[in-house]
Amino acid sequence: MLGRRGLACGITALGLLGACGGETLTNAAVGSTSTSSASSGSGGNSATGSGGDVTSTSSSNGAGGSITGPIGGERPVTVIAPPAYSPNVAAPLLLLLHGYSAGGDVQELYLDLGTEAAKRGYLFAHPDGSIDKGGLEFWNATDACCDFYGSGIDDSTYLAKVIADIQLVFNVDARRIYLMGHSNGAFMSHRVACDHADLISAIATLSGSQYKDATQCKPSEPVSALIIQGTLDSVILYGGGKLFGKDYPGAMETAQDWANNDGCKGAPNESLPNLDLVGLPIAETQVLRWENCAAKSSVEHWRIGGATHIPLFKKNFNAELFDFFDGHAKP
Repeated sequence: MLGRRGLACGITALGLLGACGGETLTNAAVGSTSTSSASSGSGGNSATGSGGDVTSTSSSNGAGGSITGPIGGERPVTVIAPPAYSPNVAAPLLLLLHGYSAGGDVQELYLDLGTEAAKRGYLFAHPDGSIDKGGLEFWNATDACCDFYGSGIDDSTYLAKVIADIQLVFNVDARRIYLMGHSNGAFMSHRVACDHADLISAIATLSGSQYKDATQCKPSEPVSALIIQGTLDSVILYGGGKLFGKDYPGAMETAQDWANNDGCKGAPNESLPNLDLVGLPIAETQVLRWENCAAKSSVEHWRIGGATHIPLFKKNFNAELFDFFDGHAKP
């Protein structure tokens, strides 16, 4: 198996430029995907549906509902339950959304969120987008990213349906449903939170932005947000830019947009301790937090000094990430 650095150099979340030495990556470097639950390493139970109908699944999971067909429909999704899962206790849910061309399995190989999810009692899944005309997986998120061939597919509704399917199969804590996305998956996480704020407790995004036109995001209620980005990202520029002629905002603008959406008052707190997430000689990540927000929400921006589009995270990154999720349930 590739080491974490090998994976980071072999994945490009936008399929454009490499993260290691400026090399150009080919489609072959991205790898293939499947709906296997083996990559999570959780050792827990899983439910998929890739081989046929799933009907009256409440008998095995106790969720009190049923679905006909696989979770995720034509794009089956494997859900990994933690070893301590009990149908009598509501569990938090995390969906990991992949970057352009990467696929769910490859994205999970890079971030390895399943191990921490299992430890903390989370249900976990990493669904796949659709295949575009160029043969690459994508999410139709914002106008800038990444429906480059104009398919018009409604991935926002699809992911809301995935969550609804999981709620029928598992006992999900409706106050603790989270999204984590990288690049195209980060754009998609923003989109789902904008469209389905009643479902989503918090999002964490890596190397991806909101709509440039902030009026296109009208969440029905506050959603906490963690915006993570490296200052040397050359694919999704830290200060904002264009993708194929479409504008996207920078990391600070994206964070401020969510602070506005969440009714946060005042400037962010910039006096918090730095984090050491990528193993530089200093604690390289500045933490900015908007704290006086509605409905106990908050917004954070982790500015990773010197990091590129695919940061090489230390093991403590996942613990810090899940600490954010654990601290942001809906009231």
